[in-house]
Amino acid sequence: RNPGGSVKDRVALAMVEAAEAEGLLRPGGTIVEPTSGNTGVGLALVAAVKGYRLVLVMPENMSLERRRLLRAYGARVELTPAAEGMAGAVRRAAELARDDPSWYMPDQFSNPANPEVHRRTTAREILAALGPRVDAFVAGVGTGGTLTGVGQVLRRACPGVQVVAVEPASSPVLSGGRPGPHAIQGIGAGFVPAVLDRGVIDEVVTVGDEEAREMTGRLAREEGLLCGLSSGAAVRAALEVARRLGRGRVVVTVLPDTGERYLSMEDLWTD
Repeated sequence: RNPGGSVKDRVALAMVEAAEAEGLLRPGGTIVEPTSGNTGVGLALVAAVKGYRLVLVMPENMSLERRRLLRAYGARVELTPAAEGMAGAVRRAAELARDDPSWYMPDQFSNPANPEVHRRTTAREILAALGPRVDAFVAGVGTGGTLTGVGQVLRRACPGVQVVAVEPASSPVLSGGRPGPHAIQGIGAGFVPAVLDRGVIDEVVTVGDEEAREMTGRLAREEGLLCGLSSGAAVRAALEVARRLGRGRVVVTVLPDTGERYLSMEDLWTD
């Protein structure tokens, strides 16, 4: 289960517990991490329960709800210029960690605990529900942890499965393009994350901002699923894959977070 409302809750707990086991994080210590919001929320609830101080660095164009939620958990939030994207937040968090060596930076983009927790949990949940009859797995790439962890397990368990990565059309880094600004919060960091296993990817599908917005609104109005923009992008791509595969095939995707973090973006919820 994801008590903080996103798939990143399990990643946050896994990274903190791995750091504790390795002696990198001691009682009462400080965690610093770059985030687009969801990993930050996961770390904030874990830090609150375990008694750690938390400093989060995020681009200034992330939703207002995310900032307020992080501060409600007691985290300190530092904003970086929107034009610098996630790369700017990563650089600033690394600077803060260097300035005080006692601070611990999990670095979700390179931390092996990120894909590992998806191998142990998300992938097993999918197989428990569907068995080996998965024809395609489609997931947005932020850190790449979900796609890597789940993709590696499904490749072994599901003969012929296709693993499809989703990224913003205006920042098509995995497709060989240049990074750029986009509106799909949570995916498209603007660089290739270290934890991403590119060898597991069969195809990359790009989704435009408006396509993601339109699908996010449809999920709420037609399916009763109030999700974030990255969910809209994932479903848009999954439907494209499903149309190509044809009837009777099983396509799995992940809806990473709740739409309650985007209610200030009114254009998502209007026709």
